[in-house]
Amino acid sequence: MTNPRLLDDLLLSRAAIERAAHLRADGDWQRARTSDPRSLVVWVEGSATAVAPGEGAPALHLTPVTEFGDPSGLSFLGVDADDRAYFAAHLETREHPALAADARWSSLRTIGSGLSDLDAGLSVTAVALDNWRVRTRWCSACGRALAIRNAGWSLRCEADGVEHFPRTDPAVIVLVRDRDDRALLGRHVNWPEGRMSTFAGFVEAGESAEAAVRRELTEETGVVIGPDHDDVQYLGSQPWPFPCSLMLGYHAWAAQTEITVDGEEIAEAHWFTREGLLAACLSQEVTLPSPVSISRKLIERWYGEALPGEW
Repeated sequence: MTNPRLLDDLLLSRAAIERAAHLRADGDWQRARTSDPRSLVVWVEGSATAVAPGEGAPALHLTPVTEFGDPSGLSFLGVDADDRAYFAAHLETREHPALAADARWSSLRTIGSGLSDLDAGLSVTAVALDNWRVRTRWCSACGRALAIRNAGWSLRCEADGVEHFPRTDPAVIVLVRDRDDRALLGRHVNWPEGRMSTFAGFVEAGESAEAAVRRELTEETGVVIGPDHDDVQYLGSQPWPFPCSLMLGYHAWAAQTEITVDGEEIAEAHWFTREGLLAACLSQEVTLPSPVSISRKLIERWYGEALPGEW
């Protein structure tokens, strides 16, 4: 039986791909698969992937690896249920001789909710690795150039032997509820009027995720979460590769509900009843995050069903 407290429909946590990490350092296997016409390439540039042309649900534009050319810069993403291998091609511009002219480009934020489980898993991994590569061009120990190793999953400094691996930063995101079961939503200072979401922040060094939930909420809104263990309940996690976060989702219950926003990160915050939030969404007085975000799932888990409108 599914635990009703857990989020089981986080769109970027879906994956129909076996990462097969044990094969990343297997040079013979990698060479065989990068010469196999069944193997496919995902095209990625920053937070965008190449998408197949046409109407309907979005799908990745995939190219046989044998059409790509030199495979040395590819990242191995994994294998599917049919043992087909997938690789990511990291582009600095959205052009390549093997890339079809009619391929479209779209952000994972935009198309993520419409992708198949396979394409979602491929996309989120490809985007995460691409963002890591862009930000890890030089050795942090000596400043020298890095060489790709382990099928794109590490970068090695040949001067001092330091190995650099993809980075993941834990961040918490929380929907806060009061004892009347209202939900607290807020607007970031850089967002337009009406755009509302839950509250989030990075876990600091030496801090637990639950402590970060309590600290971030009080720092940003003045609201205080209750002291009991059950006043902070973990619901699920989702990768958010913009550039390298893992979002840990929570519901929490407030003991002190008076709002005093910090004005530096949060411009305003309000308590909403279910009826009030639905009315605000219908009138477009409030718009909520995209369905691909964990924030939207936290809100709709509290509300009980899907809500209209999005950013």
